[in-house]
Amino acid sequence: MRSIYIVIGLLMIGTFYSCQPKSNIQKPREVTENEQTYLIQDSILIETRDGAKIAAIIVRNKAITQPNASILFHTIYARPTDIDRAKIAANKDYVGIISYTRGKGLSPDEIVPYQHEANDTYDIIDWISKQFWSDGRVGMYGGSYVGFTQWAATKNLHPALKTIVPSVSAAPGIAEPMENGIVANFHYPWYHYVMNNKYLDDSLYSDFQRWNNLYQSWYEKGTSYRSLDSLDGLANNGFKKQLNHPDYDKYWTDMMPFEDDFAKINIPVLSTTGYYDGGQIGALYYLKQHYKYNPKAEHYLLIGPYSHFGAQGSPEANVMGYPIDEVAQINITEIIFNWFDYIFKSGTKPSLLKDKINYQVMGANTWGHASTLKNMSNDTLTFYLSDQPSEVTFKSTFNSGNNGSTEHFTLTESKPEKEGFIKQEVDFSDRAPEAQNNYFAPSIVNETLTLGNGYSFITEPFEEDIELNGSYFGELKASINKKDMDNSILLYEQTPEGTYFKLTIAYVGRASYTKDISKRQLLIPGEKSVIPFTNVRMTSKKISKGSRIVLVLNVNKHPYQQLNYGTGKDVSNETIKDADTPLDIKWFNDSFIKIPIKK
Repeated sequence: MRSIYIVIGLLMIGTFYSCQPKSNIQKPREVTENEQTYLIQDSILIETRDGAKIAAIIVRNKAITQPNASILFHTIYARPTDIDRAKIAANKDYVGIISYTRGKGLSPDEIVPYQHEANDTYDIIDWISKQFWSDGRVGMYGGSYVGFTQWAATKNLHPALKTIVPSVSAAPGIAEPMENGIVANFHYPWYHYVMNNKYLDDSLYSDFQRWNNLYQSWYEKGTSYRSLDSLDGLANNGFKKQLNHPDYDKYWTDMMPFEDDFAKINIPVLSTTGYYDGGQIGALYYLKQHYKYNPKAEHYLLIGPYSHFGAQGSPEANVMGYPIDEVAQINITEIIFNWFDYIFKSGTKPSLLKDKINYQVMGANTWGHASTLKNMSNDTLTFYLSDQPSEVTFKSTFNSGNNGSTEHFTLTESKPEKEGFIKQEVDFSDRAPEAQNNYFAPSIVNETLTLGNGYSFITEPFEEDIELNGSYFGELKASINKKDMDNSILLYEQTPEGTYFKLTIAYVGRASYTKDISKRQLLIPGEKSVIPFTNVRMTSKKISKGSRIVLVLNVNKHPYQQLNYGTGKDVSNETIKDADTPLDIKWFNDSFIKIPIKK
């Protein structure tokens, strides 16, 4: 366990001299920066209503002598350097507070991610509001899990909580550990990272070779997804516990606001996320639900070409090979504290927030502003996934699937007059590396198109510049010989120069959950099914004249997410023994995608 912070400056009695004759007076000891500037309490334990102890660090600026507003950062990521984050708030003339998930830091309790945060954050805020240094006002900020804890705090809103600034917010049951029903492997080591000790198990978590070997072993052997920890040799009860709730059920809804809970959230909110943020699904979920149940909500969104980490603080100038526009190179941390000044000090609202939805238009070096997500666009392009081969020349990479076919198909604006389909076969028993169905591209700007045994569909060149603004959506029409399947869709701009620009992170979805994440609805083998895709990440990009839109469609079959064999059983329990018959698909040509644009 890492060393606990040394208590500094709890008793600030000033510099004094010993009672010696003048000739023997000693020089005063050197006063540290902490003693000069801060009042620090780094060993606080806050008791919750059920008797748990929450560890906290309090940092105050010595120059502030009156009760003041507090900025709370409640996290599961306990680090010895957290005091520096609290100092940032103190330097801005707030009370800086770091508190930890129960069981973390000095807390003697069991470490339990997610489940207690709604009640614990309420109790922490209540405690803060009663301290002599508090003026009864609290703001919260932070990203990822820390974004989730802010939304958890709004499930039962404490009167002292005046604003939240959640970045790249986790949304358990919605965006992690599963997204549209599919669990991603990278959540597996996370539980070890946060639960193995009172701080963080950096050594184990950063052993990327260990985890990659585990995923490859699981994939090659074809054991159940639930057996990952047996293969690894290290129990992972946190991961397995969540696998017991594949539906979005009460286990998940108790953790954060649900339906009518959002109607009661009447405090100002600023959310930040990115087009290439894995957490964007969670951030948009909260935004949409907030406005759905509280149309008068004061909820702002700031989004640009940022990664998961960039959207929390200082975005990278180059994101996965894409040098972002100059106007996108902003300091999000500075904007967050400007927001706090706007709320707590009657300051000016950050100038970038010109409307509720504020988005950077990639390739145009401009920001767009809209009153709602819908108003980001003023038109919609509809394209059908035709079964007609494309004559466009592609620079593409693919594996060995599609029955040897390397054909690319067309995205047509007219609905096909005659029903047709494309056939695809996926043999889940074949674990050769070249038989994987990959859905990802290595970077944002790519010289070749990555198919990974999938199919591509391409439009005609655009005759004028347009802005693609928002989230695409549509319906897949398919017939399969099984009861379920997992799909992926990835959208690119093929530039006139022939490069492929990945417009956002791929959509992944389990067919049986696309209509209702709270209740699995299996497909009927042999029947044509409608499979909507709607919970998709948003983006904004200037699509240049002469460019095309390319859609890559695939079935998930690789070592980095659950494998859905299509039996209809709990996917976590399926094994390669369930792969006796290949998955046969007919992709019908009345499948379509709708792309929101601004002309």
